[in-house]
This record gives sequence, C-alpha cells and structure tokens, in this order.
Amino acid sequence: MTVKPDWLRVKAPQWERVGNVKEILRDLTLNTVCEEASCPNIGECFKAGTATFLIMGPACTRACPYCDIDFEKKPKALDPTEPARLAEAVRRLKLNHVVITSVNRDDLPDGGASQFVRCVEAVRTISPHTTIEVLIPDLCGHWEALELILQAQPEVLNHNTETVPRLYRRVRPQGKYERTMELFQRSRQIAPWIYTKSGIMVGLGETNEEVRQVMRDLRAVDCDILTIGQYLQPSQKHLKVDDFITPEQFAAWKAFGEELGFLQVVSSPLTRSSYHAEEVRGLMERYPRQKVIN
Repeated sequence: MTVKPDWLRVKAPQWERVGNVKEILRDLTLNTVCEEASCPNIGECFKAGTATFLIMGPACTRACPYCDIDFEKKPKALDPTEPARLAEAVRRLKLNHVVITSVNRDDLPDGGASQFVRCVEAVRTISPHTTIEVLIPDLCGHWEALELILQAQPEVLNHNTETVPRLYRRVRPQGKYERTMELFQRSRQIAPWIYTKSGIMVGLGETNEEVRQVMRDLRAVDCDILTIGQYLQPSQKHLKVDDFITPEQFAAWKAFGEELGFLQVVSSPLTRSSYHAEEVRGLMERYPRQKVIN
C-alpha cells in the first residue's frame, strides 16, 4: 500500500462517545455507511453524535471496485421494522439533521424507493424538526421511483457522481454518467425547492480539467451542493490510488465551484459525501426556498 501523506492522517477518536453511538446502533440493529464503507471520519462523526444510516443493507447488488460494501447478488428481503428502528435512533441521538442512504437494490422493482419513503415518514413522525437528507442510488433510471422519493419531501436529495466520465467503465461499471445527470435534471423539474447534492472522488487518474468539466455539468443541471474528496483504497483487492491530491488543489476546486454558482462546495482530502452534512441547515437559512405542492 502507498504511504499516505501527512494531510490524510486522522486523529484517534475518543472511543467513549463513539462507543455510545455504536451501542445505540447495535441495540436497534442498524447499519451505517460510516462502518460498512470504512469511512476515515468515523471517529469525528461518531464523537459528534452523527451517523449516516445505511438502509436495505448491508449487502449491495453491485460490486463497484472502489467500494468496501459487501456484494450479494440476491440480498435479503426488506425489513418492515427498519424505518421505525431508524427513527428511534434519530430520537435517541437527538439528531438535528439525518442522512439516510442505501446500498443498490437492483433486485427490487423500485430500487428501494418505497423503503426510503417509509424511513422519511417514520423520522418525520417521531422527530418532526429533524431535517432529512437522502443519498440515493441511480435507481436504474426508474424515474417514477425517483418521483416517489421526492414526494416524501426530504430537504436534500443527494446522489454521488463518483468520478469523471472517462473512468466510469473502470470505477462504476454498472452506472452511467448521463443517467446521473438526468437524475438531477429530473429532480429539479419535479421538486425545484429540494436542495440537490452530489459528490466525486479524486485520485483515480482523472485530470484537473476533467474534474472541472464534471463540476460544470453538475451546475448545468442545477446541482446545489458539491463534495470532493480523496479516494482511499479500502483493501488490496480494490482499485489502487493513482495519486494523492494536495490540499491546495482541493482549495482550487472549491474556489472554482463557488465561481460556477454552487451554493456550497466542500472540498478537502478527507471530505466524504455526508461529512458535516448538518451544515446544510445553515445553507437552507441563507438560501430559503418555497415549497410548491401541486
């Protein structure tokens, strides 16, 4: 494994607080992407009492070579008690903002959209003041399923672009760059008041100009929020890191994104899609939007 530069070294977490969050998650039999995907920020986020819940998992129907989540061609049936257990965790953790994501469930007719809806509704019932971000898969282009999720009224609709078009076949073989852009375009048309968000990984062999073009493409479909972070190889069997991007380059992309008109750009080596996601509450206050229900 390539030696990581100093700027990627993470402080050891205070396990007393981490253990408290873990205890709640174990008690309610819940998964988090923080643990399943080996996120480097797990100590910081668990210490702060935040977590990104992983529903319909922990096994995924896709085997993307960068991801540390387990692959399973025929995962288990959905658990009808999962939404209530997730909502109870939100209550116990006293979360002001919750992120709900999922594995890909290409085996389901709606890609799991109905389970997202049930989770959003359960959180709304038990913790009505908690703002909700859903980090969704591409749903295989099932746009009726996307509309179903948007009708549940999450404050933020997040979907990761992951990488530049040239690297899609190697990095995200079952995804389509054009489909990801269409997802954002349709989301804006269906529910223009919902904030949209995307994230990309760097260090996989992309060029500076390719990253900038992805940023332009996301603004062209009116994406509001962008996260950019360093790809880290979870194990020897995963894609190797091509390059460790400097903090200065991340700062340059942040400045470029702000020039393009993103409402928020979070760009640093340790940034992940849900890192400091709760800051969106402040963004919503600065850039309020009026809901229009037909």
